[in-house]
Amino acid sequence: MRYGPTRNRRESQAAMKILVTGSGGMIGRKLVERLAADKALGGKSIESLTLVDVVDSPIPDGAPKASKSIVTDFSEKGVAETLIAERPDVIFHLAAIVSGDAEANFEKGYRINFNGTWALLEAVRIEGQKEGQPAYKPRFVFASTLAVFGPPFPDNIPDEFAPTPTTSYGTQKAMTELLLADYSRKGYLDGVGVRLPTICIRPGKPNKAASSFFSGILREPLAGQEAALPVGDEVRHWFASPRAAVGFFLNAATIDTTPLGPRRSMTMPGVSATVGEQIAALRKAAGDEAVALIKRTEDPFVARIVKGWAGRYDPKLATRMGFQAEKNFDEIIQVYKEDEMGG
Repeated sequence: MRYGPTRNRRESQAAMKILVTGSGGMIGRKLVERLAADKALGGKSIESLTLVDVVDSPIPDGAPKASKSIVTDFSEKGVAETLIAERPDVIFHLAAIVSGDAEANFEKGYRINFNGTWALLEAVRIEGQKEGQPAYKPRFVFASTLAVFGPPFPDNIPDEFAPTPTTSYGTQKAMTELLLADYSRKGYLDGVGVRLPTICIRPGKPNKAASSFFSGILREPLAGQEAALPVGDEVRHWFASPRAAVGFFLNAATIDTTPLGPRRSMTMPGVSATVGEQIAALRKAAGDEAVALIKRTEDPFVARIVKGWAGRYDPKLATRMGFQAEKNFDEIIQVYKEDEMGG
């Protein structure tokens, strides 16, 4: 299944400019590749893609000629204004310091995840209020997280569950969700917050996210390599594939936001599974030899962070709005094999 909107054959003549922050990250790269391949979003052709990250983001084949890659820290003074000056029609804001890094580096996490994002929102507001200029109200799609929620949890987390984060990362994202809602309420932008499940199986190498091991215990054994497991088999979590994540962002950029009302952030669909169920799916896909490569290594720092995450959600609103994910972990592993292992 290919998640997210497909190209509309009857595209309107209007072309759009798209800005992607965090374009050098795994999801950012896949999102940009999909946009370049589709050449359109929401029935409008894409005029340009502006890719922003602290590392160079390759411009994929098929991208519009006006596309460009900018290497910069979006949180530095004056950068946000420069990025918004070209008035992108859609802003995909994926840039962030991940959970484990934000917890270990307090000031860095707040500088990037909160202050930097606020600067970007302010740049949009100020650009839209310039005298003598046409109206400007972009769609602003924000990559949020389930870490905005904190215990105690019910068995199923409903859409109405109050954000009460217990980590710096979750706090930074929850604060930004409030800003996104307020700037949307005031009409400065049209915001959609996408609360991502843990993305699994992530290709490449482990990152500093506390959730990184969820992918590692599958990715490494599938490649014949050992992987560390820092928590017990009973830990339950909420997952979706990178393919589904790209679909989330594309859908968020094109939906009618009227049904959202004042609450602009949604929990995305996903698969609820324990570590033990992940391992069972790995055994089914790759046998006992792969499972034997998982090495149990306690990590109190990771375990403490993960303990503050819920394992099952009831994302009724996002489901009604057309967001889609996998149905089970067998599907998640199959997506990884198709997209990263050639079948």
